[in-house]
Amino acid sequence: MSKETIHLNISGMTCVNCSNGIEKFLKKQKGVEACKVSFASNEGEFEIDSEIFSKQKLIDKIELLGYKIEDDFKHLEIAQKKDFEKLKRLFFISIVLTLTIFILAFTNIVDESIKKYIIFIIATAVQFFCGMRFYKLGYKALSNRNYDMNVLVAIGTSAAYFYSTFVLFFPNLFPENLRFLYFDGAAVIITFVLLGRYLEERSKQKASDFLKKLMNLTPQNATLLKENNETEVVLAKLLNIGDKILVKTGENIATDGVIITGNADIDTSMITGESMPQFKQKGDEVLSGTLNTNGVITVEVTKLTSDTTLSKIINLLKTAQSKQIPISRFADKIANIFVPSVITISILTFIIWAFVGNMQNAILASISVLIISCPCALGLATPIAIVSSVSRGAKEGILIKNPEILEIIKDIKYAVFDKTGTLTKGEIVVKETNIEPKYFEMILSVESLSEHPISKAIVKYISSQNIKSTLDVDDLEIIAGRGIKATIGNKKLILGNKQLLDENSIEISPIHLKAYESHLNMSNGVILASIDNNSIGLFSLEDQLKEHARELIESLKALNIKPILLSGDNSITAKKVAETIGIDEVYSEVIPTQKYEVIKDIQKKGRVMFVGDGINDALSIKQADIGITLNSGSDITKDAGDIILINNDLDAISKSIKLSKETMKIIKENLFWAFIYNAIGIPLAAGILYPINGLMLTPMYAGIAMSFSSVTVVLNSLRLKLKRL
Repeated sequence: MSKETIHLNISGMTCVNCSNGIEKFLKKQKGVEACKVSFASNEGEFEIDSEIFSKQKLIDKIELLGYKIEDDFKHLEIAQKKDFEKLKRLFFISIVLTLTIFILAFTNIVDESIKKYIIFIIATAVQFFCGMRFYKLGYKALSNRNYDMNVLVAIGTSAAYFYSTFVLFFPNLFPENLRFLYFDGAAVIITFVLLGRYLEERSKQKASDFLKKLMNLTPQNATLLKENNETEVVLAKLLNIGDKILVKTGENIATDGVIITGNADIDTSMITGESMPQFKQKGDEVLSGTLNTNGVITVEVTKLTSDTTLSKIINLLKTAQSKQIPISRFADKIANIFVPSVITISILTFIIWAFVGNMQNAILASISVLIISCPCALGLATPIAIVSSVSRGAKEGILIKNPEILEIIKDIKYAVFDKTGTLTKGEIVVKETNIEPKYFEMILSVESLSEHPISKAIVKYISSQNIKSTLDVDDLEIIAGRGIKATIGNKKLILGNKQLLDENSIEISPIHLKAYESHLNMSNGVILASIDNNSIGLFSLEDQLKEHARELIESLKALNIKPILLSGDNSITAKKVAETIGIDEVYSEVIPTQKYEVIKDIQKKGRVMFVGDGINDALSIKQADIGITLNSGSDITKDAGDIILINNDLDAISKSIKLSKETMKIIKENLFWAFIYNAIGIPLAAGILYPINGLMLTPMYAGIAMSFSSVTVVLNSLRLKLKRL
């Protein structure tokens, strides 16, 4: 046997039962050893015996089921977008037509003699244009012996529609008191189930946007250094190991490599999350996608672009995105039992009444069973609660992108936090200084000429004291990884780290040296200053904690959720922040792929919620059971997250947990009432009480009961808007 693993992009899947159906079908094929199809990512992973089952045969079998294989991620994205736009269009057409039916039914704007025929025409458009997808998907489901919500919707709405059609065109077949129309009921069912599918697809569509943006971060071109020192701009994917590339200020590094000449400040925030650029020199490793903020370097390529750290992150993100989230789809699970049961009951009802000689009751009772089992309440139970939950969340500054996480957030055991930009503000600020204010104007004049984050922090601090930059600066020299030198008038000013002052033979006074060591021990950044070879003091820099950080950690502990800090920053800084807000477990100096592995290890012990804001957090956010990001974070991270905190308020995390618990409570209540209603209504519709007291539930009352259950579900869902979080 020759095993082969094949990955395919599959378009055309519209619900989780599509992926389940593909798996069920292929597992029956000889030569298919294993298969896993993800509805979330539209990807399939198949293990086949290539000697008896080829890749082309695999593709043919999937396409036979009505799905399409896309060549690459770009084509898959185009197909997904096309399907989503079609669903969106169908939903809006359906809701407009359904509202039109209700306006006609309950007003006198059209003559009564033709009103019902106009309603019939509109209802027919809803049934067979907007609702055609349920017939097609229902047929696919039945072909794979899978009885899902699509089958239930198709049967239920068809019963209501065709009963009404026969009443309209062949009224003499029915007694006077049984001539009722249920076109509006069928249209409402289709519209609201389409609403649920639209919300689900929109969430899925947004979830893949982050991957595309991350791919766009990968540099497409590189400046190749030839043997004669000439340069040539080439495609980054054509670089080979050992090639030398030139990286100038403001350019992203095209691939992983080692610096062989030059030095520079490299912004590695997308990889490590550190807010301050790192100084890199000859012999240091640099990573693809990181930014050269200051300096010119020559890099020797050590990895192909397909094997860089960034490409590994992208591949891991694809894997994380395609994971199967254990969401319990109550309606679809019950439908697999409920649908065949309803059909069986309807047929038995007809046979029994026909056997006792009452053909009229046989017809009416069997139709009543199908009408009362219309999945309106069942279809509304989840989407209406989700709409109410998302609306309430938005009011509280919580954007719920993926409604599925509402079910699992209550089971969270670990809350893992990034540090920079999440628990801290992610902005370098001057904590304090012992430099006399008389020097501030000189320092401001020099630092305002640099774009370095530390320079910006010093400029902001001095400017806040209403000091202006009015002095002329000469001989400005910005030294990567060290600091800045300049001349103002006849005075020489140096601002930078201790190494820069030592290189310029500047003796640091004992009092300044003591303060320098003290601030370093507190894990603060320190910038020393000197004028004419005399030290004048220092600036102490830090990244401030956000409001409510400590309160959030305390509230999570009260919910028996263990907080963990997971940061790319150095261990001293990470431990200091953790101790300040009460976190006991800390992982520091980790890159995104290592964060990903840590999250996976923690998940072995329980469900994990990850909160982050940087590009470097995207992988962890997607791998975690629940990913939360801040609105101030990168676009990629916001696309990857399940929840976005619009106001960047950490307190909203606690509210998210409370909201999800209330939402799931109401969804379960909705489903309970929907199923209880069917459990009571179906026997009544079948005529179980007729032999006892002559009570027969006619299609009219079946329709009323169906509507009542829907109203109950809607009103129960609206309670979410009144809940106190």
